Formats: sequence, structure tokens, C-alpha cells
Amino acid sequence: MVDPTYEQVSSGITGHFESILVHYDPIQISYEELLDVFWRHIDPTDTGGQFYDQGSQYRTAIFYSSDEQKRLAEESKEALGDSGIFDKPIATLILPAQKFYPAEEYHQDYYIKNAARFNSYRAASGREAFSDRAWAGHEDFSFFPKEDRPWMHFEKPSSEELKQTLTPLQYSVTQENGTEPPFDNEYWNNHQEGIYVDVVSGEPLFSSKDKFDSGTGWPSFTKSIVPGAVVEREDVSLHPVRKGVRSRYGDSHLGHVFQDSPPPTGKRYCMNSAALRFIPKDDLEKEGYGEYLWLFK
Repeated sequence: MVDPTYEQVSSGITGHFESILVHYDPIQISYEELLDVFWRHIDPTDTGGQFYDQGSQYRTAIFYSSDEQKRLAEESKEALGDSGIFDKPIATLILPAQKFYPAEEYHQDYYIKNAARFNSYRAASGREAFSDRAWAGHEDFSFFPKEDRPWMHFEKPSSEELKQTLTPLQYSVTQENGTEPPFDNEYWNNHQEGIYVDVVSGEPLFSSKDKFDSGTGWPSFTKSIVPGAVVEREDVSLHPVRKGVRSRYGDSHLGHVFQDSPPPTGKRYCMNSAALRFIPKDDLEKEGYGEYLWLFK
């Protein structure tokens, strides 16, 4: 059925799911964190619906829009199943996103427009009580173990410690917002397949798939390896004001971003080699970055 109404979907006759479309800023919250919130607010073992609402239209599902989202969703589902928190199989479906039909305006922001009814229903449905019981004692459960992504739990060493582990140039660039010479740095002319990570924290930043010759003498990329991998901030050290680029977890200064690159993004992430460590495609698994091999298939 094309363009079904909310009432038609909620009746179960159309074959659609009643769902929400989430727009999020990956700099503020990661996809992994969204998955964590989702799992903690549903009954993932119910094959026929959710609490009061039963029927195929109320089954739980995660709709992914990229291979990376699919992989992370499946990984989190497997982790939940292995955790022992629930004594039944995890029934939540993981499906490719298809056309989303927004409900009529009356149904938008219902929890605000009809707060009393919404809160009464939410309490009576048993959802909150179920979540409290299911997750009691498991508040610190992690869907994505620290050892799998250590950079997400990176604690920045002191300046003295960093001076011991970084070269003077690496320290100047990453900690003091320095800039290395053009055409005289390690990666400006590197054409190998692989990924570039923060030399301080090890977090993945850029892929060789998005690297291009900008003619500037510094390694340049059209986008970060995944949305939100880098943080853009105003740099007022020179005039005109530029937009600096920093790593999300290590807070290392990487370089600057300019709006003058080729399609599809129009951006040129002009980075300092001294802020990066290159990991060749063939070494990704060995170095603990096997999840990024999909970029090169």
C-alpha cells in the first residue's frame, strides 16, 4: 500500500511497521549509543508486539541505512543474546530501511501534545516496570566491549607523558596546534590502501578511499571514515577564521577543513601527517581494526 495512514498501519492490514525515523548528530551521540538506548527500552524477546500492543505492526526492528549500521546492529543483538540478561531468544529484527511514511500531523509529538494520556499509557503498559526489572544489576553492561574499541575509552596522558611517546613534531601538531611543512611529510603522497588513525589515541579517522591529491602538499580527504569521527571547531588564530579539525576521543589537533574539494562532499580535510598513523589494508586485522576491512571490498 502506498502512503498508508497511521490508522491503517496501526490496524495491521498494510504489512508496515509502526516505527520512528531518528535524525541524530554523530558528534553529539554515536550510533552505538543509540542502539544502547533502544535495547534498554523494549522487550526484545516478544515475537508478537510490545506490551499492550500486539500484532506484526508492533514488532521490534532496527532498520539500517548502511552496511556499517547493519554490522553494529547485528553485533549489539548478538552481545545482548550472549549476555544472559533475558532467558528467551532475542526476537528483534534487523532489516534494511525502506520508504518511511510519516504519520499525520496529529500524531507528531504526541507525548507533548497529549502528555497526560501518553504518560498514563506508558505507565499502564508495563514498559517502565519491565525495563527496570530486566536491567536491574546490568546497568553497566556494554554492547561494545572496551577492548574492541579502546579509543572510545581513551584517557589522555599528561603533557610530560606525551612528550615521551611522541616526536617533537607530533607533539607540536597534536597538542600545540602546529603545522608541518607541505610536501615534506610522511603521507602527502601515500597511495596505499588502508586507514589513518589518530597517532595519540588510535581512533580511526580517515580512509584511503576518500584521499585525493589536493595539490597542497598535505594529505587531504573528502570526508572522515564514518560520520562523527572528527570534530570541527572554529580556529581564530589567523584571519580569516578557519575551521579546525580534532579527533573526537583523543582531542588531537589534526588540521583544518575547507569547502573547496571535489564532490560528493565539497569538503577538503587538510591534515597533518604528524597527527596520523597509517595502517595498511593488509594489517588491519592484525592491528585490531578488522571491522574496517569492509571499506575495501
